Amino acid sequence: MGPVEIVAQGVVFQGEKGTGRSSCAFPGIAVLPGGRWVCGFRAALLKRESAGQQAMIILSDDEGQTWTDPSSPFMPPAVGGHPGLFRAAYPAALGGDRLLAALCWVDHSDPSLPFFNEETEGLLDTRVFLAASEDGGTTWSEPWLVDTAPFHVPTPLTGAVLVLPDGGWGLQFELNKTYFDRSPWRHASIMMFSLDAGKSWPEHSIVAQDPKRRLFYWDQRPGLLADGSLLDLFWTYDRAHAEYLNIHARRSRDNGRTWSEIWDTGVPGQPGPPVALTDGRAVMVYVDRTEAPSIKLRVSPDGGKTWPPATESVLHQPALGLQSGKKGSLQEAWTEMENFSLGLPAAARLPGGDILVVFYSGPEPDLTDIRWLRVRP
Repeated sequence: MGPVEIVAQGVVFQGEKGTGRSSCAFPGIAVLPGGRWVCGFRAALLKRESAGQQAMIILSDDEGQTWTDPSSPFMPPAVGGHPGLFRAAYPAALGGDRLLAALCWVDHSDPSLPFFNEETEGLLDTRVFLAASEDGGTTWSEPWLVDTAPFHVPTPLTGAVLVLPDGGWGLQFELNKTYFDRSPWRHASIMMFSLDAGKSWPEHSIVAQDPKRRLFYWDQRPGLLADGSLLDLFWTYDRAHAEYLNIHARRSRDNGRTWSEIWDTGVPGQPGPPVALTDGRAVMVYVDRTEAPSIKLRVSPDGGKTWPPATESVLHQPALGLQSGKKGSLQEAWTEMENFSLGLPAAARLPGGDILVVFYSGPEPDLTDIRWLRVRP
């Protein structure tokens, strides 16, 4: 199979320079059976600052030709007496007009503090909330806090809740350390499981963690394959050499409870979640920053083991300079991330078999749009 065809594309929301909706990022996408597209994203004045950020929802009923005005339907509650803001909203389709939004809450007690503490490598307190919609994303319930015990550290989300083949839900997040903790960071990608529609989360699995604390399997991106197995993709960072490795992957055949050995996909970049095609192949949309950044796509014929270069397509390549280079530390890697103005693709399969892709893109990190592409494999 050669490169795919882009059959349609457009803008979900155009960043509004100098406003609280200038820097738009962290998109998520859900497609409802009736054809509605539901997109969540984070809007802020500046990418690197959390003050004023909001989790937004925007809808399209005509396959992306027009979109509603974005709404900010989620009121962030206080946690432990501390005010917070929602940093992201990732929608998941539950059947019919039902939706579930996974919300990333961040402590906002001191607006002057950056999200990442460069001295300690800790994060502001970060929690997971959920909210439900029964009417296709027009209205939403009040958000409720997820009990992530035994994990009582910052737990930033990495994407939407997955509806698993056994009928349960899979919740994905990372483990980070608290803001002023100076002990070594023991990063992990986690999945928690609920069999009662999110009322309780009694099980979890550690999807990826390096016991030597050298490799960080960041931004896990799990997705269901055609055979019901889970494929999880990781943006992989080697802190000993301060460099990104190729995308790594693991597979689970028991609804995320146990995982295969991790492997190197041979593909450089930061992945979005895999999407299963009707013929059993898998699609991966990713950001390649080895040169000028671009959104690319590859197809795997064997459950994510290989991603042949001949299947590569460039989906979006704006006129940007190099945004990733040689780094000397984890702190420099975080600073570099703050300067990205293209990335974080998410994807969903459309009823006819096409793939819908959303991502953020703009001329500078503080002025970015949310864009969409319809791709025909």
